[in-house]
Amino acid sequence: MFNSLFGSREANADEGDDIIMERVDQEIEGNKIVIFSKSYCPYCSTTKSLFQSKFPGVAARVIELDQVKDGSKMQSALGRKSGQRTVPNVFVAGEHVGGNDDTHAAFRSGKLQKLVEG
Repeated sequence: MFNSLFGSREANADEGDDIIMERVDQEIEGNKIVIFSKSYCPYCSTTKSLFQSKFPGVAARVIELDQVKDGSKMQSALGRKSGQRTVPNVFVAGEHVGGNDDTHAAFRSGKLQKLVEG
């Protein structure tokens, strides 16, 4: 009985993690551009400004992890999914672009434009 109590507790934690990962996946699959951000992060602001100025006609889904329920769990799920736990964490057309430096490098190389327009 003691093991089953602990077993069900672990199962509930895993189930919760699965639900969070599903939520992250749905955001990525359901939006052309997704920026996982924190409202106070200057690198996030720079990344959001890039999309606003260079792709004004394309909607970007911004998820402020410090302002949403389970934001820290979402950030952990992003770490498992992409290998990157830091913000900003950018996905375009389902592809992981990376953080602020990666996103700007992708813009300079033309890769970001291809992903957005593709």
